[in-house]
Amino acid sequence: MLAVISFHSSLLRLSAPVYSAITFAWRCRHQRTSLRHKPKHLSFTKSSITSSPLSTFSPRSTEAPKLSKEARRKSPENILRRNLDRCSHLGDVAEALRLYDAARDASTPLSLHHYNVLLYLCSHPSASSSDADRALDIFRQMSRDGIEPNEATYSTLVRVAATRGDPDQAYEFIKTMLASGITPRLRTYSPALFGFCDIDDVDKAHELEDLMVTSGVAAEEPELAVLFRLNSRLGRGEDVYRLLHKLRLAVRKVSETTAEMIEGWFSSDAAAGVGVEDWDVEKVNEGVVEGGGGWHGQGWLGKGKWSVARSEMDSQGVCRRCRERMVCIDIDPRETEVFARSLAELSCKKVAKADFARFQEWLDQHGPFDAVIDGANVGLNKQQEFSFFQLNSIANGIRNRIRGRLADVPRNTKLLESWRQAGALYSTPPGSNDDWYWLYAAVRFKCLVVTNDEMRDHLFALLGNNFFPRWKEKHQVRFTASCPGPTFYMPPPYSIVIQESRDGSWHIPTIIGDDIDAPRQWICAKREKDIFSIEDSSPSIHS
Repeated sequence: MLAVISFHSSLLRLSAPVYSAITFAWRCRHQRTSLRHKPKHLSFTKSSITSSPLSTFSPRSTEAPKLSKEARRKSPENILRRNLDRCSHLGDVAEALRLYDAARDASTPLSLHHYNVLLYLCSHPSASSSDADRALDIFRQMSRDGIEPNEATYSTLVRVAATRGDPDQAYEFIKTMLASGITPRLRTYSPALFGFCDIDDVDKAHELEDLMVTSGVAAEEPELAVLFRLNSRLGRGEDVYRLLHKLRLAVRKVSETTAEMIEGWFSSDAAAGVGVEDWDVEKVNEGVVEGGGGWHGQGWLGKGKWSVARSEMDSQGVCRRCRERMVCIDIDPRETEVFARSLAELSCKKVAKADFARFQEWLDQHGPFDAVIDGANVGLNKQQEFSFFQLNSIANGIRNRIRGRLADVPRNTKLLESWRQAGALYSTPPGSNDDWYWLYAAVRFKCLVVTNDEMRDHLFALLGNNFFPRWKEKHQVRFTASCPGPTFYMPPPYSIVIQESRDGSWHIPTIIGDDIDAPRQWICAKREKDIFSIEDSSPSIHS
């Protein structure tokens, strides 16, 4: 078994060569642990919004004479830009509108940036309804000036329309945006979707939801939750069922607000009345197999009131309330391979390509590994200064968990040298973000990664909300360090994701608890008659 290490020079000073980041991996050569239309555009008259050809917007044909850097800095346009940016930072809508009026009086030319800042401020939470009306006037002027809008312009206009209580107008802006060849983002769709849900226009809300799917925009928890609340309130059981499954795919663990909405649905009369009493068991089983386990997607099973309450899972994933065992949902190996390639491509964009290529060559020479240790996170965990002893303790401990034996390793520089000579030490270049290195190694070799990093920062957000959370759940080993030795928290033997059982019951994990410091809270929803039969046959189930 060998290991890999590196760390930032700012962490410590050594007489031996100074390394730049920390990554630590254990390798076993012989026995590895198996882990597995026709385009239209909106223009404005003084009284209304109407459709007009896209050619309404044409770029300016005149080219301004070249000015010196100092002259450009002192130009009215740049002075206005700096002042508007300051207003944006302060949220000062009134001052921004005063500056706009003064610029118009002085015939100061406005750019796309000027207009976008003004429109953004008119949609600011501190803006009044009259400010929202003013935004439409500013957009009309933008059209007359021949300034072509971009995605940010339309997203702001959608927010303005929603603020004015007009989701239909917001929807028209989205349609115009699409017709203009500009791709909307989630932030563009959300205000219009929330607006339709606020006025209980469920048909328009779902029409917009379908448009999002067609456009390749994935709804997140806020959007799915507002749709869930609307359909739950209207007693639309089929859509509630569908949205629960969309939540399962999108968020896995639900927020407390969403959890309360879900509990409200299962406690409702509408939930008690929807479902079938006789179902095709074979079809349900086929759905479970085809879906990879944990759900079947065949609709509500059973009828009658639901018993819903919070519960916890034991160490084996068995619900302490209803005694149902949660399943471990496998990750498709092809998904892992695609993710590894995508991670390598993204890493090469974020760190020097030559540096990362050298790291890949090193992995080819020294891999595969059973575990990768985020040494920077381990050595500084609850420490003000980097601790070699703690890192060594964790390294020996994880090796013991994987292979069942310990080894004595010299400390500090000798410790570093022993790891390096063993072909287990890799020094990431100074200034590089070592997260890219240890994560790539762990994904490539499908092995464990030892770190308490929750992987929530910008770097990990780039990896998306689909595959990465599932991979992390199955491969992250967290730990606590103490004098007697480290305690490891291995990946759970079940998937922390919304699960639908073969008999129609549901278990929904919440964000409350983390399975280490406190048990995670789950919503357990089962038909009352099923809960009572379990209690009659197992009187000690709550003990």
